[in-house]
Amino acid sequence: MSDSESGKEDAEFEEFAAFHKDIDAAEKKVAGEIDPGARAMVVAVLVFALLLTFVLPHTGHARGFDVLVNGAIADQESVRVPSRIFVWLAMIFGVGFSMLALLTRRWVLSWIALAGSFVSSVIGMLAIWTRQTAGTGHPGPGIGLVIAWIAVILLTFHWARVVWSRTAVQLAAEQERREAAKRDQRSFLDDAFEDDEDRDK
Repeated sequence: MSDSESGKEDAEFEEFAAFHKDIDAAEKKVAGEIDPGARAMVVAVLVFALLLTFVLPHTGHARGFDVLVNGAIADQESVRVPSRIFVWLAMIFGVGFSMLALLTRRWVLSWIALAGSFVSSVIGMLAIWTRQTAGTGHPGPGIGLVIAWIAVILLTFHWARVVWSRTAVQLAAEQERREAAKRDQRSFLDDAFEDDEDRDK
């Protein structure tokens, strides 16, 4: 093999390596993104509904924002700790991280939104139970608290579907990448053996 042919092969190899790096970078970027499709509209509606619950009564005359900021009305209605934790979790994960995940389409943010919404739904159930067992003279759960709890449960369901579908795609892509790497390795070894045979001849 002449020096010119060897230099040409080296240039082609470097070009292929750069192209391969670009493909890997694109694959990693796609693997880190979500495509909620029609669920994006459903999640957006649920986030809007969850925001509306903060102006609705959560218990007695205490609205969601009163519970959120720990206002005087919330103290008068004897709002318990689970209700306070629930409204904060609903605001941070149900509204905040859900909107961030929709806007950025980042897979990790959708995971955080899912985990936070799940915890919020559990705490929401506890918040409703504490209002139902508050005793005489204390108001029960208001319409805002109930709707917020339902909205968080639905958000948990839809984020779980989005994350699961993205995880399945990632696993398939990783399997395909491993198989492609094995094929490339085999073809590289075959080329090396062929070059050795050519030299022997």
